[in-house]
Amino acid sequence: MKPSIFIADDHPILIKGLNDLLLEKGYNIIGSSTNGQAALNFIYKNVPDIAILDVEMPLKTGIEIAKECLKKNLKTKIIIITIHKEVELYIQAKKLNIYGYLLKEFALEEIDKCIQSVISDIPYFSEEIKKMLGHTDESKKIFKTLTSNEMRILKIIANYKTNKEIGHLLFISSRTVEKHRSNIINKLNIDRKTGALTTWVQKNRHLFL
Repeated sequence: MKPSIFIADDHPILIKGLNDLLLEKGYNIIGSSTNGQAALNFIYKNVPDIAILDVEMPLKTGIEIAKECLKKNLKTKIIIITIHKEVELYIQAKKLNIYGYLLKEFALEEIDKCIQSVISDIPYFSEEIKKMLGHTDESKKIFKTLTSNEMRILKIIANYKTNKEIGHLLFISSRTVEKHRSNIINKLNIDRKTGALTTWVQKNRHLFL
């Protein structure tokens, strides 16, 4: 039996495109909406197996709807479609147990594969997004060379702490902190100019926080 699917997007053209494509493939589309509040009301009432939601919609965003569904412990699995490529949004989606995350430009070509994965209870995050955000196994391997103390310091640097403040937090001297920072710079092959490590940490914090 095909899962029940609900679609919400404030662009009727995308709704029609998804609707036509999924109907053609034999999926069970039970409704659609162009605003977030109506989408949430529909999900509350009908609890579809899958809800395909745009991130940006009037009244409620796709992320806000996902939060409400998680809070209510609904069985509806959320697939997010977005034009946004920000790291923070991707991380937030993962924390909310969102089952699918697609870029709009690839939505029509990936949606069937995404739904099949979600049906099998396997979250689907577009490889294209992972490439853009640097979320690959290869990118995370670089941290394997760091010690536990160096990783701890890296995370504290992400909060804009000075060497003195880091020393107080870890009960070590500023000199020891500086030595750890130097080791981190060497291992991660970061430029040694002033502020380069902090800049690198802020740019790549999504990889280790």
